[in-house]
Amino acid sequence: MTLLLLEALGALLLLVFIVWWTMFSGRRKGELPEAVERDKQQAPEQDPPAR
Repeated sequence: MTLLLLEALGALLLLVFIVWWTMFSGRRKGELPEAVERDKQQAPEQDPPAR
C-alpha cells in the first residue's frame, strides 16, 4: 500500500513539475505588448510586393 502511495505522489509531483515548467519557461522579458503581437499576426496575411 505504501508503495502505491509513493508512486502516486511521484506521479503528482511529476505532473506539477511539467505544468510549472510549461507555465514559466516563456519569454525572458515577459509577454510582448499587444501592438507588437498584433503587427506580427497581420504581417503574414499581407501580400508581398510585386516585382
